[in-house]
Amino acid sequence: MKMVLSRFSKKNSREITTAIALVLVILVFSILNRRYMEYDNLIDIIQQGTVNAFLAMGITLAILTAGIDLSVGSTMAVVLVACAMLSAGGFNPILTIVAGILIGALIGVVNGFIITKMKLQPFIATLGMMEILRGVAYVLCGGKTVLNVSNSFRTLFQMEIFRGIRLSMLYMFLLAVIYGLILTKTRTGVYIYAIGSNEEATKLSGINVDKYKMIAYAMCGIGAAMAGLVTMARLGTGEPSAGVGYETMAIAAAAIGGTSLAGGKGSMSGTVLGAFTLSALKIGLIVIGMDTFYQYIAIGLIILVATYIENLQILITNLAKKIFGKERML
Repeated sequence: MKMVLSRFSKKNSREITTAIALVLVILVFSILNRRYMEYDNLIDIIQQGTVNAFLAMGITLAILTAGIDLSVGSTMAVVLVACAMLSAGGFNPILTIVAGILIGALIGVVNGFIITKMKLQPFIATLGMMEILRGVAYVLCGGKTVLNVSNSFRTLFQMEIFRGIRLSMLYMFLLAVIYGLILTKTRTGVYIYAIGSNEEATKLSGINVDKYKMIAYAMCGIGAAMAGLVTMARLGTGEPSAGVGYETMAIAAAAIGGTSLAGGKGSMSGTVLGAFTLSALKIGLIVIGMDTFYQYIAIGLIILVATYIENLQILITNLAKKIFGKERML
C-alpha cells in the first residue's frame, strides 16, 4: 500500500502541489475578505475557470510538442463571431456547435501546416495567425457586435445543473477526460510526449512527427473553439474583441499545472487545476480591491515562478542522480 501511494505521489506530485496551491489561494483570500466565499463569487471562479481551462487544455497540447499557440484567443473570437452569425440567422444549434468545432480544428491544422511544412517557429507562426485571425473576426461582422444569439443555443451551454453550475462546466470536464485519455492511453499521446521530449530521436524511430504535431494543434484549436462557444452562450452575443490576451492566461494555467514550457511534460488534470487556481487568484484580487492593472503583473510573475520552479526541480534531480546514482533515485 505504501509503495502504491509512493508511486502515485511521485507521478502526480505537480498536480497535488497545484491542488494545494488552489486550496491555499481560497483560504488566504477568505481570510482577507469574507465576501470571497460568497456563493456568487465561487460561481464566478467556476465560470472564468471553465473558459480558461478550455483554452489551457488546448495550448497544453501545443506546448507538449515543444511548441506554442499564441492564436488561441483569436481562434476563440473567430469561432464566437462566426457561430453567433449562424445562430442569429436561425441555424440549427447542434450544427452551429459542430461548425464551431470544425472551424477551430481547421485553424489548428493551418497552424500545424505552417509550423511543419513551412518550417516556421511555432512562436512566429502563431503570432502571425493571431493577428490574421483577429482581423478575420472583425471582417466577418464588420467590426460590430453580433446580436440575437438564439436561446435554444444558449440553453445547450447555460442550462443549470445545480445552483449556478452549468452544462458548460460538464463539457469542460468531459473534454479534459477525452484529452487526458488520448495522452495517456493512445499512441497519439505517446508520440506527442515523445516529440516534445526529443523530436530528432522520435523522427529516427520512424514516427511521422509532422502528422502528430498537426493533430496536437488541431486539438488545440478545438479547445479554443469550445471557449468561444461557451463565451458566446454566456453573453448571448458575438464580440470580435473577445479573447484578447487570453493566450497569456492559458499559458499561465498550463505552467501552474506542471506543463513544462520546454515540452514533453504535462497533464490535463494539472492544467485544469492550474486554470481554476488562476481564476481563484484573479477573483480574489478583485474582491480585495486590487487594481486590475496589478493582475497582469501577478500573472507574469506566476509564469516566471512556475518556470523557475520547474528548472530548479530538474537541476536538483540531475544533481541528486550524479551524487547518489541512478539506481538510488529509482
